[in-house]
Order: sequence, then C-alpha cells, then structure tokens
Amino acid sequence: MNFLPLPLSFLLILVPSLGLAADNYTAPKTEWGLPDLQGVWNFSSNTPMQRPSQFGTRQYLTDEEVAEQLSRSAASDAASDAAIPGTGVDEAYNDFWIESAGLGRAQQTSLIIYPENGRLPSLQGDAYRTEFGRPPERPVRSALGAGFATDGPEDRPLSDRCILGFNAGPPVTPSFYNNNLQIIQNRDHLVIITEMVHDARIVPLNDSPPAPREIGFWTGDSRGYWEGDTLVVETQNFNGLTNTFSLLGSSENKHLTEKFTRVAHDQINYEFTVDDPSTFTDKIVGLIPIYKVAGQVYEYACHEGNYGMINILRGARVGEQSTESN
Repeated sequence: MNFLPLPLSFLLILVPSLGLAADNYTAPKTEWGLPDLQGVWNFSSNTPMQRPSQFGTRQYLTDEEVAEQLSRSAASDAASDAAIPGTGVDEAYNDFWIESAGLGRAQQTSLIIYPENGRLPSLQGDAYRTEFGRPPERPVRSALGAGFATDGPEDRPLSDRCILGFNAGPPVTPSFYNNNLQIIQNRDHLVIITEMVHDARIVPLNDSPPAPREIGFWTGDSRGYWEGDTLVVETQNFNGLTNTFSLLGSSENKHLTEKFTRVAHDQINYEFTVDDPSTFTDKIVGLIPIYKVAGQVYEYACHEGNYGMINILRGARVGEQSTESN
C-alpha cells in the first residue's frame, strides 16, 4: 500500500486567476455543441462538511467573515512555523503533502446545503454506523478510519485495502490530499477518473438501461444526461459494502445524483444529492466548487507492493507477542 505518492498538487502549475464565478459566464462548447467539462479539477476545501451551529441556516459567510478567517489562518500558519525550529521539508514532511484549503475563495459556511441547517439528517433506527476507535463488524464498509481490527486484511478499511480511495466516493468529498479528478468527454460517454485509487467511472450519456438491481458495484452504476448546460449523473446499484455517506449506513439502497455545471473558465460547481431512506430520514445535498489545474493525474498504483498492509498486520502480531510475554 502506498499512501504517499507524489500528489498532483506537487506537480501541477495552478491555472491563474482562480476566483469567483461570473453570473454571465458561457461555458466553452465541444465540437458537438455541449458544455466542455474536460480537464483536471481539484476539489480540496477548508469548508467544513457540516455547518457549525453558530451559522444556523445561513449558507454563506460575509466578506468580513471571510477576511477574518483568512487572517486567523495566516496567524496560525505563522505560529506553527515559529514553534518548529528550522521548519522545512525535512522537518514538516506531513504538512508538505496536505491540501488544507481550496483553490478558490471559500464563502460557504458548510459543504452541505440541505437540510437547511447544513447538518446530516437523523439516522433511521437500524442504520449502520461505523465508530472511530471501535472495531466495526465485518464487512468493513468504511473507506477510512482508526481503531480497526488487525486479525486479517478483511478487517481493514477499504482505503487500506486499496479498493476505494477515501475521498473518491462517489460522491467525491475533500480530504487531506490527492483531491483531484479528471473528466474525459465524448459525444455519448463521460469518464470521471479520481486520483485515489485511480478509479475510472464510465458514464453512458444515452438511453441505455441500468444494470439489473441484483448486480451491485463498488461505485454504483451511473447514467448521465444534460439539463441545459448542467450534466446530471444518476447512480444506483451500489453493492452495500460501502457506507451511504460519511461513516453511516450501507449503500445498497443509495441513489446518488451529481450535477456538474461549469460556471467559470476555471470552476465547476459540483452538486451531489444522496437519497437513502433506509439510512437517513431526509436527503443530503452538498455543493463543492472544484477548480481547474494545469497538470496530469498520474497513476496512484495503491496496491503495488502493498507494504503498508503487510506491516500493519506484522506490527499487530509483534504487539501481541510482546503483550503475551509480559
């Protein structure tokens, strides 16, 4: 397992003039007359997924709050640098890889925009929950977690096993690095390639029927269509071996709707709706601005060697022997 490849953010040159979307923007068109979404896009964000309670139902920060947030962030960075003598790439290795903020100006109070309070809705009574710090029951549905069992590779979360990236979804959600995807487009298909773990989701843009419900997929079965200048992708037939959203639910009854709207030369508004009545008492709608970057998505190759998995299990056995000898 290789969780620290060279991230695209290290290799790219950012497209200049990243900023707010213009109301009168017209997206460039492909040769067949549809909005061109192609390119490599970054979905990093320092906006919380769930809204802090002090904002109530308010979706956007004021200009003053944005300026205050930027000031606090700069002061925190300066204090961190001062607290670590000789801070550099060698002493601050982890910070070097972390994508801790989005490329644009963050004005949302939360990435969740519905329910109106920006918080996850209540769980249904028997919905599945994975708790950090407590080994979950098999099968492990969480993409990323702590405190998982180490009896065998089946006990590890899905990202440890290199089955799914912990930010790839779908829906894609910002995490601490490798928040990149590439969109490839032709007349009747669209491909969404996520950097972790280099998954390619092929989306037909035609009237082909979905797979039978009995056939489940890790990333679901997607079909796309256009509503004006917005690409809509509907996905169902998840295999139930992943969470519905965050660490909650099992996905077999999840219906996901994603909307991609290009609102500036360097920005797509990515909106997702998670609807799973067997897990949540209401739907979840999120909005994540994603920004174009000048670079390539390189192969993640998560399972090449997979030394991490071997060492996790080996370390657990050594720990058990040490405990027994004491």
